[in-house]
Amino acid sequence: MFAPGTAALLALADQRLPSGGHVHSGGVEQAITDGLVSGVRSLERFLERRLRTTGLVTAGLAAAASTLDQELKITELDAEADARTPSPAQRLASRAQGRGLLRTAKAAWAAPSATLNWSDLGARPHHPIVLGCAARAGGIEPEGAALAAAYLSVSAPSTAAQRLLALDPVAVAAVTVRLSPVIEEIAAVAVHNLEMSQLPDDSDPLLDLLAERHAAREERLFAS
Repeated sequence: MFAPGTAALLALADQRLPSGGHVHSGGVEQAITDGLVSGVRSLERFLERRLRTTGLVTAGLAAAASTLDQELKITELDAEADARTPSPAQRLASRAQGRGLLRTAKAAWAAPSATLNWSDLGARPHHPIVLGCAARAGGIEPEGAALAAAYLSVSAPSTAAQRLLALDPVAVAAVTVRLSPVIEEIAAVAVHNLEMSQLPDDSDPLLDLLAERHAAREERLFAS
């Protein structure tokens, strides 16, 4: 027997989910422009660094959101997400992707829970908060919500890098597979303590800088 919510978890982690994530590179476009990522090896290093910082934070936020069923708590968690995202450009990107995922979640499920409505999340909630609420709506445990967030933190940038550098799709897929143990490790760490004050807060100044430099550019392929 499969664990409840397994199919919903696969759907949330699927990049074909129409949530607008395909227009965001997670900083990899700027990293390529700045010469930090130029091939498969440097991409793998970039993705693991992103996974262990931003990925850990988003996994913790998604897992926490999947346990909440009050509007006030969701509002508090949204503020915690802001506090854990120093870069204004990253905050805007997170809210843009959250808004996109919210539209899809509304079409898929009536509400996150019996005591929480989609409108309680606001018009532009952070992406991991919507992801966590969608996970709850789909019957997914907090561990699953964290796993989906951690996976998405590397899958979307890897796809963007593949397009920008015309990399071999097989080689890029192999990178994601090699990172699978780290993805599971990060998800496990993220759910260790879901008290708001104890959620991961690992920032990465390099990713913050890349996001701000990218937002200031006039010509770019991806929104972030």
